[in-house]
Amino acid sequence: MEEQIISVKNLSKQYQTEQAGGISNISFEVKKGNVVAILGESGSGKSTLLKCIYGLLKVDGGEVSFKGKRILGPDEQLIPGHKEMKMVTQDFSLNIYAKVYDNVASMLSNTDVQAKQAKTMEMLQHLHIEHLKDKKITQLSGGEQQRVAIAKAMVSDTSVLLLDEPFSQVDALLKNQLRADIKRVAAETGVTVIMVSHDPADGLFLADELLILKDGALLQSGQPSQVYNHPDHIYTARLLGNAVVLDATDASILGLDIPDGHAVFYPEWVELKSSWNSRRFEVKDVYYKGFYEELLLERNGVKIRALQLNRGEHKKNDHVQANISQFLAL
Repeated sequence: MEEQIISVKNLSKQYQTEQAGGISNISFEVKKGNVVAILGESGSGKSTLLKCIYGLLKVDGGEVSFKGKRILGPDEQLIPGHKEMKMVTQDFSLNIYAKVYDNVASMLSNTDVQAKQAKTMEMLQHLHIEHLKDKKITQLSGGEQQRVAIAKAMVSDTSVLLLDEPFSQVDALLKNQLRADIKRVAAETGVTVIMVSHDPADGLFLADELLILKDGALLQSGQPSQVYNHPDHIYTARLLGNAVVLDATDASILGLDIPDGHAVFYPEWVELKSSWNSRRFEVKDVYYKGFYEELLLERNGVKIRALQLNRGEHKKNDHVQANISQFLAL
């Protein structure tokens, strides 16, 4: 049975100013060794929640526990934060004039110099940056600096790694590699990772568990596949998969029976084929997406989107038969 490492109970933190980003009555648990992704739009309270978990913010109500002990707030200890946790922020907090090796090694004591050297090199190898050890931080790209910051955070037997928008300064080419490296390092070291991101792909790719935040409230949590395929709210479906949302009237035009609320489905749930329940649509536009295309389809004024894996099969102004294989009533 997986051991629980962090427990968040009825956590609330509101700011005095009108700025968004507070949290209200949030509860969840994190299992040891899991990767947890906190997802939501800007101002949903993601970073506030992360700082409360670390002990950087004084909470208004509720509490955060680490291995059964309450995490102290910044007003209760000399140095805010928790000694078994490390947080990597978007500014990386690196000594830009020092070498990569020295940045990482600075987190370890000099009581055993050989062990310090071995531990530092091991962590650099974990994140594929051992070849950069003698370079200064100013000579590195944003993605390389991100790896150094993570290595620095993890080298001193960190139990929980907190990542605030870890891929915001990494270009698309390196993003998947860094995601894979974080997932691998978490599995190899047993570190628990709690990550904040506005990009749903980060959570779907990396996480064992997703937490969906909106306006400071926890809307839904669960395994990525569960949350994606069974969203409890339109917000979640739009955030994770850019879902198509139709009201009852528009849904009925497409043969979807929704007494009230909305019909919600992802573009990949639309099948481009002729069957007994297919309907005729006009292709209004085609969007190139690399190995597939996204079609904008219209029927009697109702527009939906569908994926076309056979690129070029249907073009703008063509008429196609399409069937919505599944949908959710939300």
